Amino acid sequence: MKRHRVVLLLAFALASGLVPSARAADPLAQVRAQVAQVPMLRGEFAQEKQVAGFKNPLRSSGRFLLAREKGVLWTTTAPFPSEIVITQDRILSRQRDGSRRVEVDGRQQPGLRSVNAMMFALMSGDMKALTSTFEVKEEPAATGWKMTLVPRSRQLAQAFTSVRLSGDRYVREVELREANGDLTRLRFSGMSETPATLSRDEAARFE
Repeated sequence: MKRHRVVLLLAFALASGLVPSARAADPLAQVRAQVAQVPMLRGEFAQEKQVAGFKNPLRSSGRFLLAREKGVLWTTTAPFPSEIVITQDRILSRQRDGSRRVEVDGRQQPGLRSVNAMMFALMSGDMKALTSTFEVKEEPAATGWKMTLVPRSRQLAQAFTSVRLSGDRYVREVELREANGDLTRLRFSGMSETPATLSRDEAARFE
């Protein structure tokens, strides 16, 4: 559970935000024009978490799959194999022995039904969705784009103080500053929009 804390923190925080509004302000039209809006995205991630009060950061790595109609598969391969599955109705963890555990059930957390859209918004850079939940400030960048997200609501601010994003066609880096002083950096690489459909195994993992 602790190894997945960042993913779950993002999920809970974003689920508690507003559903994107067609009337939401869009101060980042130029960034929106750069970022790919795709139904399927695969890639790899490297995570470094600096826990407040500790000298050495915790590191993990793996791969992810975002399917707009299904949710997110977040598969950690190091240091310990495991997987988090985020769907419209639940957050499920799978361990290396194949055991499963439902971390959150949508029947107990109705707001979880927005996680699919909001997690995709964060990782794919959906500006319209993000501006409904965060104050967004664009920053100068030699290439690509950079921005800082500050939670609009007090509930979100209790989880984290800011999220910094940078990228080009895709989000490449995420820096998450938690309210407790922890700092997490995520770097994404090897992004691919193909294959554009789920394999039989991938589809089964969402079940």
